[in-house]
Amino acid sequence: MCIPLNKKHKISDMRTSTKIWIVLFIISTVLSLLLGGAVSDGIILDNGISFNFSLLGYIGLGFIILNAVSFNVLFFRFLASQPFNRVLFFVTIPVTLTFAILSFYILNLNTMQDTQSEYVREFLNVNEVNNNQYLWLALAVIAYLIILFISFKFACRPLKKVQDSVRRLSSGRVASDIQIGGSKQFGEIENSLNKINENFKEKENIIKKTNLEYEKYVPKQFLRFLGKSSILELELGNQVQKEITTMFVDIHHSTSTSTTLSLEENFNYINSYLNVVSPIIRKFNGFVDKYLGDGILAVFIKPENALECSVAISKAVDNKNMNTKNLPNLEVGISVNTGEVVFGIVGEEERKSPTIISDAVNLASKMNNFNEYFGSKIIFSKRTLNSLKIDYPLAYRYVGTLTFEDDKEYTSLFESLEYYDKRKRDKMESDKTQFEQAVRYFNLGKCHQAKEIFAKILKNTRGDKVAYMYYNKCEQNVCGEAPLRL
Repeated sequence: MCIPLNKKHKISDMRTSTKIWIVLFIISTVLSLLLGGAVSDGIILDNGISFNFSLLGYIGLGFIILNAVSFNVLFFRFLASQPFNRVLFFVTIPVTLTFAILSFYILNLNTMQDTQSEYVREFLNVNEVNNNQYLWLALAVIAYLIILFISFKFACRPLKKVQDSVRRLSSGRVASDIQIGGSKQFGEIENSLNKINENFKEKENIIKKTNLEYEKYVPKQFLRFLGKSSILELELGNQVQKEITTMFVDIHHSTSTSTTLSLEENFNYINSYLNVVSPIIRKFNGFVDKYLGDGILAVFIKPENALECSVAISKAVDNKNMNTKNLPNLEVGISVNTGEVVFGIVGEEERKSPTIISDAVNLASKMNNFNEYFGSKIIFSKRTLNSLKIDYPLAYRYVGTLTFEDDKEYTSLFESLEYYDKRKRDKMESDKTQFEQAVRYFNLGKCHQAKEIFAKILKNTRGDKVAYMYYNKCEQNVCGEAPLRL
């Protein structure tokens, strides 16, 4: 086993210090025996205990204390080097020997005739009549049991730490470091538990990284909608219905642009655009449901967030165009629709895919055709408009309707004016009533009236692409139908 450099030094220091303690123990033992008489002479037993140590007595007392300290240090280090079963055995030896000697002394106290024994009998009130030595023996037994209990508790303390550490590891809680202490055997257990601990940490980090990678494929918001906390809980057929706002972001004329680039340049081109758009979606509390080649389908809980995000994306793409010289400029169109959708897991057991299914999603996708045809930037449906807060500040205008082949359903479309600079936006808002009236004339087939109004609007606001496209259709006398029929 490879031992870190600092631990090698620690072991080396321990061995050196142990040798020093052994030398101190031997020296203090010899000198304690030699000076024991001087210490004994300094203890006076005459109607009590008094002390009158000479200089040699004090020196001898110091060596006796040093001898006791060094013995205990060496004894505990000896215990630390032993397996647990031997630790319990050697812990009981000094306690048991002390108890045995003390018990023998108490039982034979009345028969001893020396001065010290006489003083002890007087102090303990022991004589041949009252037999109080049995009471003191009982107290010695109780003290012996208490000391044994404390000794075993101290010796078994590492077992409690092992139990706590194993419980934490079994429940998946990873400590910063496991410390057991105790004998050498427990040191090996500590090393093993720390290895297990490190394995747990590594696996936990792998799981965290894996979950972060999974979130790049299955957004955590998607999991929350399904009431799941992990991708492992997803099952085929899981579904939930919610009202949300979907946003489609699409690059206009991407096909013609891609033909001028190589395959590698196409990937770089698309990814550079996605790297701009996707973080903005997250910033406005949305998430990307899927990438559709050069398009993005994003989901928002609040329609206000979707509209604000649309403006931020349009401006960010404009900034990118200004700072990019080697690639063609990006022209994006954004459509927003609100409605009931089903979040669920589709596919089969060997290949599952999270998705959202709804006519509202399909409509949001088709609404982008209006953007591409009329040159608008951001449009949204009437359902989205009705879902906004009443006091939500928004500059917008009605721009027409969307209908489908063989379908009598019409969808009113509105353009967000928040993207435009203040000067142009103010002009568009001042023309709003006339613009919307002209669109209604157009829908009623009144090309002449609509054309006159659109002409005035174009004089007031140059660069109004939607008004310009309507004007051209009026010139072609194709009024009386929805702007787009799909």
